[in-house]
Amino acid sequence: KLPLTVEEIINFGESNRELFIKSSTHSIIPITVTEMGLTISWIFSSDPKSISFSVVYQESEDTPLDQCKVLIPMTRCNSHKETIRGQVKVRNPGIYTLIFDNTFSRFISKKVFYHLAVERPVIYDGSDFP
Repeated sequence: KLPLTVEEIINFGESNRELFIKSSTHSIIPITVTEMGLTISWIFSSDPKSISFSVVYQESEDTPLDQCKVLIPMTRCNSHKETIRGQVKVRNPGIYTLIFDNTFSRFISKKVFYHLAVERPVIYDGSDFP
């Protein structure tokens, strides 16, 4: 079910998810966020070979993709050799989309194993001060 909500990601727990991305295609994971100040983090690896990765921000579903704000430009990751970790801070409500791109690969399909997490900021209210 897409797009994911913050609650659904929190309910993932520690489990990893798997995406199958055919050669010459890409896969997206849209995350709908309504509250500011959250941190969305990810960990992923791919098999076999590398995958390209990007994160874009869309104000609403009506915003055309070419008008989305690129938060992390498309980058080829050697995620078959090392685990890739990253995060973005939610500054505005909207849709944060993770893009796994395999369009550069003409013949080889990839599996991406990923884990998502959402953290709420810790707000110190001074209540434990004597």
